[in-house]
Amino acid sequence: MRQIAFREALREAMSEEMRKDDRIFLMGEEVAEYNGAYKVSQGMLAEFGAKRVIDTPIAELGFTAIAVGAAQNGLRPIVEFMTWNFAVLALDQILNTASKMLAMSGGQVGCPIVFRGPNGSAGQLGAQHSTAFESTLANIPGLKVISPSTPYDAKGLLKAAIRDNDPVCFMESEVMYGDKGEVPEEEYIIEIGKADIKRKGTDVTIVSFNKMMKVALGAAAELEKEGISAEVIDLRTIRPLDWHTIVESVKKTNRLVIVEEQWPFASVSSEIAYRIQKEAFDYLDAPIRRITSADAPMHYAPNLVEAYLPTIPQTVKVVKEVMYVKK
Repeated sequence: MRQIAFREALREAMSEEMRKDDRIFLMGEEVAEYNGAYKVSQGMLAEFGAKRVIDTPIAELGFTAIAVGAAQNGLRPIVEFMTWNFAVLALDQILNTASKMLAMSGGQVGCPIVFRGPNGSAGQLGAQHSTAFESTLANIPGLKVISPSTPYDAKGLLKAAIRDNDPVCFMESEVMYGDKGEVPEEEYIIEIGKADIKRKGTDVTIVSFNKMMKVALGAAAELEKEGISAEVIDLRTIRPLDWHTIVESVKKTNRLVIVEEQWPFASVSSEIAYRIQKEAFDYLDAPIRRITSADAPMHYAPNLVEAYLPTIPQTVKVVKEVMYVKK
């Protein structure tokens, strides 16, 4: 199977859907003439023209409002944010309009729209450019939240998001755009709301998503050297949350560790921990543990960046603790 970059998988998903449906358009800062800030939309202006690949001013609230209005009037916009940190400026439209319109109109007016762009940290970018927003957005009824970790998942889930009739927040990662992975040439769709077991195991379940999957899988590889078999689950979708897959894994392994880039308070891991203790308490042989980012802004200094994010050694240590391995 061919291998393509994460950004190419996203581009293919958008282009394939835009060829099929002329109601779909892409808008955002630098998506057209510059071919995208991260080259995700490279070549799309040449193919689809300026009416369907639209450069916007640096005014997130303004162009998001235009896209939400378009979605409520029969079009299907894709809004690219240069980073989800800037999307906070457009939260009024995402929270107060897009997510609530179907309910407020008694089911008469929907909002089929995709908000997408890089999320979370990307190295030394300072506190205002390094926040992960999955748990914030997943706390809003009416939104679907997708956070993939591979080019294959990214393409299949973005195509599903574009076809969905609800507003979808699609969380990418700036540091993963160049990552390559196997993606079939034939068309495929991945159902929203289904987690994926990336690695089978028997001793402990590790759950993660987005770029923290690299930490989870790296920890599993290290644990295997010491005879510990970790099952690694990629959530892929944060809302709806596929807690059923986690429960079935915990029934087998009896232990659960969650790795995420969110701040700890009211995070994705908080919701998972509640759900699993409610649905699978009798299967647990150890407390549920989690590794999150530090409960602080992520500062610029490289030593503070390293101290802020979850790591493979940290994850290995926590897994050994739930395994009651003293070494």
